[in-house]
Amino acid sequence: MDVADRLDLTLRLVQGHGQDQGQGQAQSRGQGRVSVAELAQRLGVSEMTVRRDLDVLERQGLVRRVHGGAVAGRPREEGGGFEARQAWQAATKDRLGAAVAGLVEPGSRVLLDAGTTTVHVAEHLAARGPLTVAVLSLQAALRLADRPGIDLLVVGGRSRPGERSLVGPLALRTLESLAFDVFVMSIGGVHAVHGWSEFSLEDAAVKQAGLGQAARTVAVADATKLGVRAFSQVAPLDAVHSFVTDAAAADPATHPGGPQTLDALREAGVETRLA
Repeated sequence: MDVADRLDLTLRLVQGHGQDQGQGQAQSRGQGRVSVAELAQRLGVSEMTVRRDLDVLERQGLVRRVHGGAVAGRPREEGGGFEARQAWQAATKDRLGAAVAGLVEPGSRVLLDAGTTTVHVAEHLAARGPLTVAVLSLQAALRLADRPGIDLLVVGGRSRPGERSLVGPLALRTLESLAFDVFVMSIGGVHAVHGWSEFSLEDAAVKQAGLGQAARTVAVADATKLGVRAFSQVAPLDAVHSFVTDAAAADPATHPGGPQTLDALREAGVETRLA
């Protein structure tokens, strides 16, 4: 396991431990804490290596060091926008971006959703041209601008402060006037019973419009989104054709809600790929 992947897994283990022991309640002293020794055993590395990794994650604001271990930092949905989240599991998201781009055929008309993961999709789409790509993210637009073989369209709309996603009536009207071969959809949560959901009403509305204008939808999210029910429902599970997530989603020790959600997706007829 390389350093980037080890940091990703360390972060998941700390965050998952906090959710298991303190979800929905104010955590008491020590609750949600995972020890250095536990992490070393789970990762198969020395305690010194774990301490160095925790120091890196703490500097990024993702965990908080406590005596003998660490506790989760702020929740992802309250993480201060795109800039605060872009370092979250960057190695994993880059693998997901490559896997999603591999599902897009050259010559396609693509609608690319906003989000930290879809920025990595944008980087890999640049090598899949010729493509027409309409983006709902200012960050994705920067990655695709002036790239050979990419006909870039920036969907109009209001830029959400901190997120740089394009939302609102203008974005919806633009989407309603276009047709796409593929919609690459990021998501805040996917739940076995409640389907696809988002933390923002505006983001949910844009995703619903994208689903209606695309012949095929590929959803992408890292495994921490499985088993999550966010504020605003986007669509039932079967509204999506394919779902790409990382292999940790199948590990109940790391993601207790993962296996059940994957089973529900497959039962709903969604092609599921683990990257």
